[in-house]
Amino acid sequence: MNIYVCGAISGGRKMLPIYRAMIDFLKHYGTVLTDHIADPTLTETGEKNLSDKDIFKRDFTWLQKADCIVAEVTTPSLGVGYEIAVGVQRHIPVYAFFQINQHQKLSALIQGNPSIHVLLYTHCDDLLAKLELVMTSWNNTKKRP
Repeated sequence: MNIYVCGAISGGRKMLPIYRAMIDFLKHYGTVLTDHIADPTLTETGEKNLSDKDIFKRDFTWLQKADCIVAEVTTPSLGVGYEIAVGVQRHIPVYAFFQINQHQKLSALIQGNPSIHVLLYTHCDDLLAKLELVMTSWNNTKKRP
């Protein structure tokens, strides 16, 4: 299974430990196409070795190969919103994880979209437990004739 993981890069790197935990966990279920988002050397300025056009081509190719999208949506990001929209348009499962925060509300376009599975979490262990349930359930569904 090809898994496209997304999270804010230029919007801030404060979620880096969460991204790393998600990606390390998801590698047990398939190929994570986007493990670079948890690279600690990647800063808010993004990737320096590729042009924006090259990043778009690469990421869009990965989006076309993805069997599902796992998005961390706590930090608002135009790019993550775009990636989610591509997943919805392709009719592949999209799982959006939002850390409950009293100072922030998840966009209604994500929260209210019936094609997006929104999962709320409080801390990393909670996220990983919910991610395990999602991936186990999704894998079991895919194996049925």
